[in-house]
Amino acid sequence: MGLVLMVRHGQASFGADDYDVLSPTGWEQVRLLGRWLADRDVVPTSLVRGGMRRHRETLEAMTEAAGWAGEVEVDPGWDEFDHLAVVASHPEVAGAVTDGLDRRAFQRLFEEATARWTAGEGTYDEPWAAFVDRTRAALDRVVAQAGSGRTVVVVTSGGVIGALASHLVDPDDDHPASLARRWARTNAVMVNSSITRVLVGPTGLRLLTLNEHPHLEGEHLTYR
Repeated sequence: MGLVLMVRHGQASFGADDYDVLSPTGWEQVRLLGRWLADRDVVPTSLVRGGMRRHRETLEAMTEAAGWAGEVEVDPGWDEFDHLAVVASHPEVAGAVTDGLDRRAFQRLFEEATARWTAGEGTYDEPWAAFVDRTRAALDRVVAQAGSGRTVVVVTSGGVIGALASHLVDPDDDHPASLARRWARTNAVMVNSSITRVLVGPTGLRLLTLNEHPHLEGEHLTYR
């Protein structure tokens, strides 16, 4: 059997000029993760990341801490959806600047806006259905590398992991409304630098674990 480890990036820089960089906490989270994986003798046979800066920084810090080496495949299929564009489409925002919102106020808007997005309400450059298709195609490409005895580590984002896990946890119930409900619940609790494991076997894919974060505690445990 093979294994895919989907790693959520470390904490990004909320409220900064560039959100797509790791915060100081984010850097430490992924260093802790790298050391934790190395202590458990996890050695990937393939390394894959999305095309965002926070994905690159996460993988660089994690591999350095773990002592891993090897070529890295960059696959934009693992990129997060454009959450700022989705929030900007919310009627309450209507083009207003959201930079000054605190985390709690932004989270409320985020949850309302993504509910509209997953329900197919409004117009988006990447609709929910297209996002789901893109992430599943990215997983299919990685699964092709995860043969027997192989381990693929993928650095991606919480929304991507949530979408894939929401499908894998109950593949027989893939109704769009059911998938969206599961995604909303999963996405809300994804921990920065957490691990989600997918087992690749002869009968298909199995969700082995979701949102593991035993390497984190105290101030290093964050969700946004």
